[in-house]
Amino acid sequence: MELFYFLVTICLSLAFSGRCSDDYSRNDFPEGFVFGSAVSAFQWEGAVDEDGRMPSVLDTTVHSSNGSSGIIACDGYHKYKEDVRLMYDMGLDAFRLSISWSRLIPSGRGPVNPKGLLFYKNLIQELKRHGIEPHVTLYHDDLPQALEDEYGGWKDRKIIKDFTAYADVCFREFGNTVKFWSTINEPNMLALVNYGVGFLSQTNCTPPFEMVNCTKGNTSTEPYIVLHNMLLAHASTARLYKQNYKHKQNGSVGITFFAFWMVPFTTSEEDEIATQRAKDFLLGWVLHPLVFGDYPNVMRRIVGKRLPCFSEEESYLVKDSSDFLGVIHYTTTYTTADLSSPSQRDFLSDMAASMIRMFFRS
Repeated sequence: MELFYFLVTICLSLAFSGRCSDDYSRNDFPEGFVFGSAVSAFQWEGAVDEDGRMPSVLDTTVHSSNGSSGIIACDGYHKYKEDVRLMYDMGLDAFRLSISWSRLIPSGRGPVNPKGLLFYKNLIQELKRHGIEPHVTLYHDDLPQALEDEYGGWKDRKIIKDFTAYADVCFREFGNTVKFWSTINEPNMLALVNYGVGFLSQTNCTPPFEMVNCTKGNTSTEPYIVLHNMLLAHASTARLYKQNYKHKQNGSVGITFFAFWMVPFTTSEEDEIATQRAKDFLLGWVLHPLVFGDYPNVMRRIVGKRLPCFSEEESYLVKDSSDFLGVIHYTTTYTTADLSSPSQRDFLSDMAASMIRMFFRS
């Protein structure tokens, strides 16, 4: 669990750090720079079994572990007015929130939960009333458990239709007020951590991973399949917004991906090559399809048939599908070539590079 706790520590330190030094102020930033804060629904709302909300995969994960649960979390579901007032007192310009899919549409598809709908409308209006711009993330790791149970969630292409239908409800109900939409939060990290290493869900991975108890899954293929379906769901959602809502609501749709910069640990040619390969795998995995319509050539060469292919229509749909790209940057790491001989193929062995300070392999 070291990687998971490391990431949580990074996130919490950023969330509560405020300012790094008294030597800096708003005057040091360009005009129009937006200062804001962010939460995910599961980390903030609590009230996991209230007013019609049904379980998400995160509920299932935390309930099956010995760690803390999201039953109360920050109790934002009940204390959102207090929290918005705190944001206002801090002088924040924006607030990035995520919507709990299983609170708005409890079964993942079908009827909308009126109490869930009212909560988000009230929250968004409270933000606007205090002059705080809402930025909404449609998906922050909390897939409705019903869809996971029915067909495996992101591992099946059925998710594309269900996610687009869910987004349609959000655009229709909140789009006159919300102008900034992120479809999926950190798809590259979710695919790698949850389906490749099994830190968030100890069921979607295969051995050997000494830090988790993997019971099922296929790490050699599932991270690539999951990311592929996320890109297609993002692109489908962006097309829906541009065709049906953008001309009326004048908003924008993008995607937010996990990023840390990488520099070679030594001046050796092996480390130089490994660093570029790591960038292609971790960053290009998301960015290359969004810009060029396909995965980086190095991924095609190394992963081979395990890497899904875009049809010509899908490539066109994904390319240029984002109005903006959100970059969540935590740190910079040294990168070295991983010269070990893997016993099986998975994302990390495909990348064949070690991130010092990131994966704790130094």
